[in-house]
Amino acid sequence: MNETTNKRLLSLDVLRGLTVAGMILVNNGYGESFEMLRHAKWNGMTPCDLVFPFFLFIVGVSCYLSMSKTNFQPSRPTLLRVVRRTVLLFALGLAINWFDHAIEGDVLCFGHLRLWAVLQRIALCYFFASLFALYANHRYILHTVVALLATYALILLLGNGYAEDASVNILAQVDVSLFGTEHLYHKSPVDPEGLMGTISGVAHVLLGFWCGKQIKQRNGIEEKALAVFALGAVCVVGGYLLSYGLPLNKRIWSPSYVLMTCGLCSLLLALFINEERRVKNEEFAAAIPSGEDKAAANSSFFTLHSSFFRVFGVNALALYVCSELLAILFWHFGISDIIYNALHSVIPWDKWASLAYALTFVAINYVIGYILWKRKIFIKL
Repeated sequence: MNETTNKRLLSLDVLRGLTVAGMILVNNGYGESFEMLRHAKWNGMTPCDLVFPFFLFIVGVSCYLSMSKTNFQPSRPTLLRVVRRTVLLFALGLAINWFDHAIEGDVLCFGHLRLWAVLQRIALCYFFASLFALYANHRYILHTVVALLATYALILLLGNGYAEDASVNILAQVDVSLFGTEHLYHKSPVDPEGLMGTISGVAHVLLGFWCGKQIKQRNGIEEKALAVFALGAVCVVGGYLLSYGLPLNKRIWSPSYVLMTCGLCSLLLALFINEERRVKNEEFAAAIPSGEDKAAANSSFFTLHSSFFRVFGVNALALYVCSELLAILFWHFGISDIIYNALHSVIPWDKWASLAYALTFVAINYVIGYILWKRKIFIKL
């Protein structure tokens, strides 16, 4: 579908694009990857553990900016859009899981089809955050975040939520009881996108929602950037302090992990909002005098890379789905082996060859996104 982009927040598109490109990168290594491109096995956090929570935070920011256009009125068309998008995202997540089995000949895999994954987590968190946006008083956004995280922390502490043992961990036990072992992720004691983690996931999106409120209501770029920066600083400090009692853990989406990742994403967004002034329009670029000032402006990360990442940002979910389907197809038809072996013949080190493969895969998806961009096709899922 086509939509205009002239009113889009460039800094948010760039951050979204950087995040999606990062998701594709860390999901598509080949063989042995650098540790920083792998998820932490249990407690702790690697750079790889930042990409999905960044995207979930951005969902909250976008939710506020989008719904503010209708003044958060819970009309029938608005509710239908929310439900339709929730069902679509959840169904797409299931379809990707099914396709992974079906392409191997296991078409009737419904007895052991995994129910959860990235898109399903996004769908549920978006749905509950949208209901809050439409029916709750926005003065209580942060109160609700605190209540959700406190409730989830209590569940973790009383229910052995940090136990690396599915037989005693309450998060695993709830999923097993409701859905059965066959429908869950088997490479971790706890399904990392399981049902109970939705509690802290909703808090995650609501922090992004509050950030979107600051961006919308504050006057001037400096004031917007400062408000977003303040949120980031408070969340990072809070997440760090909380990690002493509730360690950072992506698998269970711990409260400290929510605060730390939301905080880091806020800080990066604040930087991008501030940098957006440099590339706001062509008149600004033309007005920069030649010499050191112009060279300094052209050397900023935002200026140099905004176009590249915006290609990913304006079709973020569509390119993520595309990357997941392409990855399945590449593995099934041996295309991954061909590309990796060609790269490995030039790059003898396994980890560097794996990184080169992942970057090549990102580039392939960029080409797809660039074609959509040039044709002004923006797919909204």
